[in-house]
Amino acid sequence: MDNKKSPTKLAKAHWSDIFLEYFFRFAASGKIPANWFLPTVPSGSEKASNSGHLSLELVSHCWNYAYLLDYQLSSLVNYPPTKLDLTVTIFYSAEDEKTVAMLDFFGKKEVTNVTWNWQELPKEMLFRRSIGRNKAALATKADWIWFTDCDLVFHEQCLDSLADAVQGRKDALLYPQTEHITTLLAEDDPILVKGAEPQLLDIDTNTFSVMKVNRATGPLQITHGDVARSCGYCNSISIYQKPAKHWCKAYEDRAFRWLLRSQGVGIDIPSVFRIQHLFKGRYKEGTLNSAIRRQIKRLKSI
Repeated sequence: MDNKKSPTKLAKAHWSDIFLEYFFRFAASGKIPANWFLPTVPSGSEKASNSGHLSLELVSHCWNYAYLLDYQLSSLVNYPPTKLDLTVTIFYSAEDEKTVAMLDFFGKKEVTNVTWNWQELPKEMLFRRSIGRNKAALATKADWIWFTDCDLVFHEQCLDSLADAVQGRKDALLYPQTEHITTLLAEDDPILVKGAEPQLLDIDTNTFSVMKVNRATGPLQITHGDVARSCGYCNSISIYQKPAKHWCKAYEDRAFRWLLRSQGVGIDIPSVFRIQHLFKGRYKEGTLNSAIRRQIKRLKSI
């Protein structure tokens, strides 16, 4: 008997996935109660109120963005925390050779209070960002876990300010009230070109503009460790834990806030910088989709 799926079954599975993705985008808008999919979130009495020298886990993904990851990891070498122990978890695929080279370079550097934690995934699992985030959330031993992207830079006093800001707090979800951003950088911008080869770099903070943040967006989701271990990252939504053949737009960020019943609480954390880039390395270049994405991003920046 032939065990291969028929084209009809494959088509049905495909349309089923599309339906589920649109359904959860609708649900996460608040139109459906979150407790249908996550009955409870740990209450105040179920969360530790930790203080003193804390622990933090940073969770990032990288697919064809080694030139951005260089700046992120450099910032952790240049400005390591002194008031907390930091675990840096990076999910990557062995097929992304530039990212592998970048991780090899930084993995050899010993940094006080910093532990490197490189986590290889098949690219199909990497393409659904919530899979790695969920794995990290369920396994973390940290007091707090910061879900971020590889275009974020943690500059001087950033992580020590975070350590001060979370003393004794029990919030499920926090975020920095401000971030500093570049303009949209072209692929040949000197900043991105410099990051192409593994090396220790720094940013010119004068080239960034301040932007107010009003909710815990995808790269700015700081979650209480007890909440992460209990709830995972969209652990109860099967479509967000399903491998994909291409990079998936991260609609699960919104679903995560919906499940936690929180848009997050803003805290004062200086020196959060983000390198905005026009070229999307994770999407296939030369396709109609990639051209449309670039044009939309240009319009949003005007």
